[in-house]
Amino acid sequence: MIEKIAPTFVDLSEFASLSAGGKVLFATDDFFAVCENMVADNEPIFLADKYTEYGKWMDGWETRRKRIVGHDWCIIKLAAKCVIRGLLLDTAFFTGNYAPKFSIQAAILTPEEEAVIPTREARLGTSCTDRQLHQVYKLQSDKWHELVPVTALRPGYEGTRLNYQKVLSDESWTHIRVNIYPDGGIARLRVFGEARPDIPPCNQMIDLISLLNGAVCQGYSNAHYGHPRNVIKPGKSQSMADGWETARRLDRPEVLEVNEDGTLKFSGNEWAVFKLGFPGRIKEICIDTSHFKGNYPDSVKVEGVYIERSNWSPDTGYNWRTILKRSKLSAHNEHWFDCDGGVITHIKVTVAPDGGFSRIRAYGFAVGHTSEN
Repeated sequence: MIEKIAPTFVDLSEFASLSAGGKVLFATDDFFAVCENMVADNEPIFLADKYTEYGKWMDGWETRRKRIVGHDWCIIKLAAKCVIRGLLLDTAFFTGNYAPKFSIQAAILTPEEEAVIPTREARLGTSCTDRQLHQVYKLQSDKWHELVPVTALRPGYEGTRLNYQKVLSDESWTHIRVNIYPDGGIARLRVFGEARPDIPPCNQMIDLISLLNGAVCQGYSNAHYGHPRNVIKPGKSQSMADGWETARRLDRPEVLEVNEDGTLKFSGNEWAVFKLGFPGRIKEICIDTSHFKGNYPDSVKVEGVYIERSNWSPDTGYNWRTILKRSKLSAHNEHWFDCDGGVITHIKVTVAPDGGFSRIRAYGFAVGHTSEN
């Protein structure tokens, strides 16, 4: 059943959007608006006077009014093999033209199977050819595992646009098929879950905090302007919207003073806790403040801990140990720090007093599941 209030799964990593690495591989129809819009990173907008040669411009995926047998659907490659915990289908501004119903199917495809799908060219006013459809039929995607049965959507008014759907499955998937019945539009699709990558060799340095390696944000103090899950996405951010940014703390001193280490004196701070993709030893940390020019934090501190059951809880006290002492930050810049500590499963990133940054990287080596600390 579609949930109306944002559920807890929206704090997990997201795997369908372009900035995470999601990609549209196939769509039956792109007449009014191409399917790539549905996985765009920005919030959908409405431009009342904007039209194309095919009709009203819409910020989402919108197919023509179907006049042949069947229904419309698309295939999306997720950023990584992942367990899907929940979905958001946003019908914003699709009020008289939203898709009435949808369903979701999923599969794990090998590179050879994916290669069956013809190269996509997204263009307004087009639909797939019979030849392209015949090629994709080889995957038998209509028989993929059903994650969400046929379910009604709500129109894209402000009070009804957000359609949250919980998924009850512990299996991992690489691709999803989004079915709409029979046609219409969806503004945005978000797929929330946890990556399930293969365990890397013990001598291979990886980004232990990347969402592609299974890392996930498990708690935070403030996310007024941007969620901390954004900072573990792959690639560089494109704007401040694609980072973690807090509100300005109201306990900031009226006049700022400096500590001996060059950082400023603040009584408060903001924090976020991340579960690493694998237990491991971190050797290098990068804090990237790209795009944060007048609102970056003054300093950052990183702590680590090994948690036996790998589930952080805000109600439990932990023996956090410092792996990066409080360090000065600057605007619109990558900051690299050397680290050397024991095996940890979680890190706590504390910024003082507030502000934002775009990405964090924690390069190190995964180790076996041991209680060593």
